[in-house]
Amino acid sequence: YQVQIVPGGLAEIASYLAPLGLGQKIMVVSNPEIYDHYGEVVIQALQKAGYEVFQHLIPAGETHKTLASINELYDVAFQANLERNSTLLALGGGVIGDMTGFGAATWLRGINFVQVPTSLLAMVDAAIGGKTGVNHPQGKNLIGAFYQPRLVYIDPTVLKTLPEREFRAGMAEVIKYGVIWDPELFTALEEADDLSSIDRLAPALLTQIIQRSCQAKVDVVSQDEKEAGLRAILNYGHTIGHGVESLTGYGVINHGEAVAIGMEAAAKIAHCLGLCDHELGDRQRQLLLKTKLPTEVPPSLAVEDLLASLLHDKKVKAGKVRFILPTAIGQVIMSDAVTGEVIKATML
Repeated sequence: YQVQIVPGGLAEIASYLAPLGLGQKIMVVSNPEIYDHYGEVVIQALQKAGYEVFQHLIPAGETHKTLASINELYDVAFQANLERNSTLLALGGGVIGDMTGFGAATWLRGINFVQVPTSLLAMVDAAIGGKTGVNHPQGKNLIGAFYQPRLVYIDPTVLKTLPEREFRAGMAEVIKYGVIWDPELFTALEEADDLSSIDRLAPALLTQIIQRSCQAKVDVVSQDEKEAGLRAILNYGHTIGHGVESLTGYGVINHGEAVAIGMEAAAKIAHCLGLCDHELGDRQRQLLLKTKLPTEVPPSLAVEDLLASLLHDKKVKAGKVRFILPTAIGQVIMSDAVTGEVIKATML
């Protein structure tokens, strides 16, 4: 499927849907805040093109990323008489995209799905690659499916209404791509004066960030759709990050902040194991600090609780926690040889 980056093109979305041969019914799924900004633009564009359009709003935040919310989505899909050729269109960030995709994957055993991401994190990461799902009280995204969208449609101008904290959360994933895949992107980020706000970012750099991050995600996923091997490198920073998210109750620390904490920990672990030099961790930390992202596990979290949570992560294999560890900027390895003692030593 295509990933289209169309600055200022939200009202033109129907012309990109036309070649896909979708059915007449489209249900737009969003949250109230995003819908207030962009819902009418999208719905009017779809109606003008002849689609029968429905809407369903889910409250914002990870705390609503549950099976109960999915059940409400099913109720609206039933009332709208959505059919096999109908479409669910996700207008929102990563939470809305993950939930809408899971709804599309499971309603009538699979209907059309379109991603219209409105956060930087969703544009560069969550909207691409077909991972969908909801959280379980004991862990993030434990319930889900691989289900690819028919189209990912990105209008970077919508980022102007994104809160700064959410922009910084997306930048964590961008920095991740620099570490695991794209050293040129990493260097471009190092050359920027400030990465903490879209207002402080040169437009050309923002375009480069979105394009190179999307390309990195596409390069990896096209080689390994269902995470049998290479795709696991996209989980850099996520192993400890997911533990921090779940133990703090989802939403206290957002996904990007948790990934930043996890990336810092992964670099320390890699250095402790002799896999990389001290400079790599320093360079990564400077980018995280330039983005005003956290790098330390909250003092309220006990290391023992964090270790216990890691064993319930999706990336556990044969009872061993799998870490993605950097060896150089642009290169990482997978390892299940990280002991609890090493993790403790890097976090205390």
